[in-house]
Amino acid sequence: MSTQIKTTTQEMARVEASEYRTSTGLVPVVVVLDNVRSKNNIGSVFRTADAMGIREIYCCGITATPPDRDIHKTALGAEDSVPFCYSEDIHAALDFLKGADYRIYAVELAHNSLILGKDSIETDRPIALVLGNEIDGVQESVLERCDGFLEIPQYGSKHSLNVSCAAAIAMWEVSKQLRI
Repeated sequence: MSTQIKTTTQEMARVEASEYRTSTGLVPVVVVLDNVRSKNNIGSVFRTADAMGIREIYCCGITATPPDRDIHKTALGAEDSVPFCYSEDIHAALDFLKGADYRIYAVELAHNSLILGKDSIETDRPIALVLGNEIDGVQESVLERCDGFLEIPQYGSKHSLNVSCAAAIAMWEVSKQLRI
């Protein structure tokens, strides 16, 4: 007798890409990508954003946008469900989000940062998570505009994560705290 262990796609009752934008399961979070260079990383952020029910992605500076074959390779269609916009100037994007009452957190190793998994974040307003590029992280001028910083605790010899991994951890923890 064979029993199925894995959950099927039909059993998951996921929303269709066309229904994502109006889903009641979205959290009031946008992800802001600051000069992310790798299209594979961008695609991975889209895919994770879809899984976590993130409201929108802002692609800023040199960050590529869909449609793009390389983004699609890792997004696997999530670029069709998660809304996104492009802003050449991240400062203008952050000004817009601040005007819309978003609390801006940079995911960065910084003084006075909140430790993800340990500290609570303020969830009384929508949240924007800023993630920087693969070499330099979030620009200093962007950090100056943030309301706070979120740090991912790390216990090895390296003190950095791939931007798509950092995005996944931050989206998971923030969406978890917003859903409590």
